[in-house]
Amino acid sequence: MTHRRWFTPWLLAAPAVVWLAVFNLWPAVNTVILSFTNAKPLGGGRFTGLANYERALDDEQLADALLNSVIYLLICLPLLTFLPLLLALLVEKKLPGITFFRTAFYTPVVASAVVVGLIWGWVLDDRGLLNGILGALGVADRPVPFLTDRWLLLFSAIALTVWKGLGYYMVIYLSALGNVPRELHEAAAVDGASAPRRFWHVTLPGVRPAMMLVSVLIAVSALRVFSELYVLSDGTGGPGGRTMSVVMLIQMYSRGFTGHIGYASALSILLFLLTVGPMLLLARLNRKGA
Repeated sequence: MTHRRWFTPWLLAAPAVVWLAVFNLWPAVNTVILSFTNAKPLGGGRFTGLANYERALDDEQLADALLNSVIYLLICLPLLTFLPLLLALLVEKKLPGITFFRTAFYTPVVASAVVVGLIWGWVLDDRGLLNGILGALGVADRPVPFLTDRWLLLFSAIALTVWKGLGYYMVIYLSALGNVPRELHEAAAVDGASAPRRFWHVTLPGVRPAMMLVSVLIAVSALRVFSELYVLSDGTGGPGGRTMSVVMLIQMYSRGFTGHIGYASALSILLFLLTVGPMLLLARLNRKGA
């Protein structure tokens, strides 16, 4: 007869617990501790209280980065919440050759963000493909500064994010649409409901949980954007560094032997709080609509 020891479940869970503690919990706790110090990459630093957070209040680069992140969120959230749904409604139909289009729409998702950013950089360059086409058509008499103007660079990065994310969120919606009972659509059609009314009263309620999930993912990704802006700006953050994201700013302050690890940690905490806000708001809206 086998005796079940009380510590067996804990023994089996120990590797996962140790992994989470070492690589998740401790770095998070250490970041909070470092945010109250003037730590450098080669030194532990000393306790400085709220000095790093007070510095953040007067940091003009941080103000620009926060503005860029908020604009990123406000544009990406509605576009990447509804466009992939419309795309999913289009490709869910069983039509000849629809598999090709599903694959084509999803291809940008599996492509490396750096490679895609480099390709877009070549297209948007002053002597790139897009400016060449605009010049040939006589639309622009001089190159449009897609990568050298602060706002054009930001909107170019947003366009890249939307283009690359369409296929990913489309797959989520495809899964959700498969769970919407077909009988509801048929019953609504029998009652004389038009296609737009069936979309509003049947499709949207059916995919609402998926829509909330997509919204949270988009909000977090938009506030933590890095690759698109970094690659398109060639790591400079645009003219005067004013098109940086908060993550780019954290990376700038923490790199090198003279980096400010303490201040970068404080910015990380502020980014965490900024990210939690939209998540809590969306969760509250989801509970209200349930």
